[in-house]
Amino acid sequence: MSNIRRQSIISSLVIYIGFGVGLLNIYLFTRKGIFLEPQYGLYNAFIAIATLMMAFSSFGMPTYIYKFFPYYKSHLPDKKNDQASVALVTGIIGFMVIILAGILFKPLVIKKYITYAPEIITYYNWIFLLGFGLLIFTLLEAWAWQIHKSVFTNFLKELGWRLFIMVLILLFAFQLISFDLFIKLFSFSYPFIAVILLLYLLYTRQLHFNFRLSKVTRRFSGSILKLTSFVYAALVVFNISIVFDSLLISSVLQDALAQLAVYSVAQNIAAMIQAPQRGIISASMIHLATAWKEKNRELIRKIYQRSSINQLLFACGFFSLVVINLQDVVVTFELKDTYLKAFYVVIFLGLAKVVDMGTGVNSQIIATSTYWRFELFSGIILLSVMLPLSYFLTKSYGIVGTAVAQLISISIYNLIRVLFLWNKFRLQPFSRHTVYTLLLGGACFTLSYLLFRDLHSWVGLIARSLFFIVVYAGGATYMKLSPDIQPVLQNILKRVGVR
Repeated sequence: MSNIRRQSIISSLVIYIGFGVGLLNIYLFTRKGIFLEPQYGLYNAFIAIATLMMAFSSFGMPTYIYKFFPYYKSHLPDKKNDQASVALVTGIIGFMVIILAGILFKPLVIKKYITYAPEIITYYNWIFLLGFGLLIFTLLEAWAWQIHKSVFTNFLKELGWRLFIMVLILLFAFQLISFDLFIKLFSFSYPFIAVILLLYLLYTRQLHFNFRLSKVTRRFSGSILKLTSFVYAALVVFNISIVFDSLLISSVLQDALAQLAVYSVAQNIAAMIQAPQRGIISASMIHLATAWKEKNRELIRKIYQRSSINQLLFACGFFSLVVINLQDVVVTFELKDTYLKAFYVVIFLGLAKVVDMGTGVNSQIIATSTYWRFELFSGIILLSVMLPLSYFLTKSYGIVGTAVAQLISISIYNLIRVLFLWNKFRLQPFSRHTVYTLLLGGACFTLSYLLFRDLHSWVGLIARSLFFIVVYAGGATYMKLSPDIQPVLQNILKRVGVR
């Protein structure tokens, strides 16, 4: 557990630094006098479509790496391990299919977006470059996680990628490049970090290309095909659920890209709440896969419950800080008044993140177990709830309706998975500390709001935030809500020379 904790903490720190850069990027995107709302909306539409391309073209290869890496590692020397080569070749073939589909269905795309978001049609071909870079990075990232390089991959994706975007923003802000060139250079952002990760793995000799099928691949070929078929469908379903809201807003609402810009601000703020999840997942995957292989149910239970309480502590704290400060942030930092509309969207999307994080690594436990087929089943349920609900609520209530649909769908999705793990393995992520964390977060939020509701601008932001952080962190430490709090504090004190 100490190794998971150490990697999770380092990864979370890297991710939060990355989110700090991301916040600065959002500030520059939304500040008066730099970008127009439709321009920021187009940027986010690019990301949504590229994510969908990655999901369709990956053919389930990341999960193939997660699930079977321990078997390749146990039976093959590194230079004869063909798993990474199989995954990359399969992914490239998958993306060639996406390019063909993009050519065939371009008239349909034009018909769908020409009315409310014609800019997507203008830069249609450049999205494929962004999607291909994201695919290659995702496959290499899955491999790097298995060889305990999750910190470096998180550095690239959460920090390096955002620094690349910041450079482009500054070039545009100082009128050194046009928006046309900005979008085209942005298309190289994911290929850029993919190339860096590839060169790093080759330089450190932790990636070897072997295009001759090994005995492990031949032996497990039937199981691999079954796994990837089901997981691929589940991954496609899940990624559709992730980006469907952005694609829906772009196609059914008037002034679509401007509306998407506001919604994307709320999405990015809500994503801050979920930052520790990525570090915990990346550090846990190899341990979960190995624990299932060794039938170590107790280790799985510990990872499940600790991931739940640790993520919930972060989620409740950051959600509260965001909500009590959001409106003051818009005014104090002189953002466009348009983005005040994101307040209620942030609340509903933020609650969805709290629910998702509070239920722990249930997805990863299922994906690495013998019941990985349930990934597809639960994903279909998610999509069957989310698609019609999002459509009707978005048409009726705009982007706030979209956010409400996300909250309802994600809550149902996670409830089903929690019940499934309890029914099959008697595993569940909750304890009395779950209730205490929710009560502590609610109490600190209420106190912070009541005591500082008449303070605004920088004074209000600083006083309100410091009060909440001190009381919330102090309460969590005093109540020992997580078994990882004390070891982390002791390690920090030790490093600064305090016993």
